[in-house]
Amino acid sequence: MKVITVVSAKGGVGKTTLAANLASVLAARNRRVIVLDLDPQNALRLHFGIPLDSIDGISRATLSHDPWQTVMFDGVDGVTVLPYGALVEDDRRRFETLVDRDPAWLAQSLHSLALDANDIVIVDTPPGSSVYTRTALSAANFALNVVLADAASYAAIPGMERMVDAYAAPRKDFAGQGYVVNQVDQSRQLSKDVLKVLRDMLGAKLFPGVIHQDEGIAEALACDTTLIHYDPLSQATADLRACGDWLLAAIDSIAASRNVA
Repeated sequence: MKVITVVSAKGGVGKTTLAANLASVLAARNRRVIVLDLDPQNALRLHFGIPLDSIDGISRATLSHDPWQTVMFDGVDGVTVLPYGALVEDDRRRFETLVDRDPAWLAQSLHSLALDANDIVIVDTPPGSSVYTRTALSAANFALNVVLADAASYAAIPGMERMVDAYAAPRKDFAGQGYVVNQVDQSRQLSKDVLKVLRDMLGAKLFPGVIHQDEGIAEALACDTTLIHYDPLSQATADLRACGDWLLAAIDSIAASRNVA
């Protein structure tokens, strides 16, 4: 399996929505895709038609020592969903303590699923530094950093890079990181200016295109589905498909480099 950890240094960048839609894109490329929610907001499931009142997820399964297979849901677009689950505050703190004490917890839990080499796991994390982001990076083969074309995202990049360097980069099976600029409004000159700065700064690590701002994304979420499913002909859908192809090429190079080694 290949683990893609989706991160962002700040909130409000559309990270969870991007993770969900990229999962749908990759599933459409005849890959088995599992999305795993490591954010206590438990929102990733809402893009895949999982019932709003469902409380099951990896947090509850871990605390009760149940196998993760018992909380795997079949979502729209053929994506398998592992929700975070709903916890009361005391249980959430217990779960976070457990995760914090065992850096290998996520990698070992994923190994127990006995996934194939070509299967893809996309892990969504809370924004910024957290126990969830640290453990997700510790299991990642590739880190995908979601940013906006604004000054705040630009300023926050070094902090997230330090986290990647600390928790992911030292491992031999970590292939690197990439960046995606989300929610771009090309009518704003400031967005164009910041986008140019980001391209100069990040170079080949940056997805060559952008994900355009699209009201259909919010509409799709209101319908408990992905934009790929809701409006397959929109500009943002075309952007997401191109981004998915770029991401697939990046993670497939992991296997190629291992074979050469």
